[in-house]
Amino acid sequence: MTTTSAQPGDDAYEIDTDPDRIDLDAVHHWLSTDAFWALGRSRDLVERALRGSLNFGVYDRQGTQVAYARVITDHATFAWLCDVYVDPAHRGRGLGIRLATAVRDHLAPYELNRTLLATLDAHELYAKVGFAPVPDPTMLMMLGPAT
Repeated sequence: MTTTSAQPGDDAYEIDTDPDRIDLDAVHHWLSTDAFWALGRSRDLVERALRGSLNFGVYDRQGTQVAYARVITDHATFAWLCDVYVDPAHRGRGLGIRLATAVRDHLAPYELNRTLLATLDAHELYAKVGFAPVPDPTMLMMLGPAT
């Protein structure tokens, strides 16, 4: 999947799911040094996660990756959107919404029962593309790392 989108007055950005285009070094740097949920994440862990996921890269006109999102899915019933990151130099241009929209639209043909994400501070952004709070969060449980 490759989509090119531009809005009046902004530069064109391309969103692509080709895993061979992902700049692993950039993604590792962003996540391990600036993303509060992934600080200190090893390059090996980022690479293993990338290999097991559906990846979305956003690229500027020069082909430089400027944003990233990762989806864990069985392509049948469930997906988890995670590791959404926009390079600080490209923030404020609507790329987060465009990236979340591309994810939503890419997953739509699968008619998944549920696509989840967790966010600390971007509820309004995700609401713009259709995400809503979990109706009954008491139904959700998690298995965390062993202590």
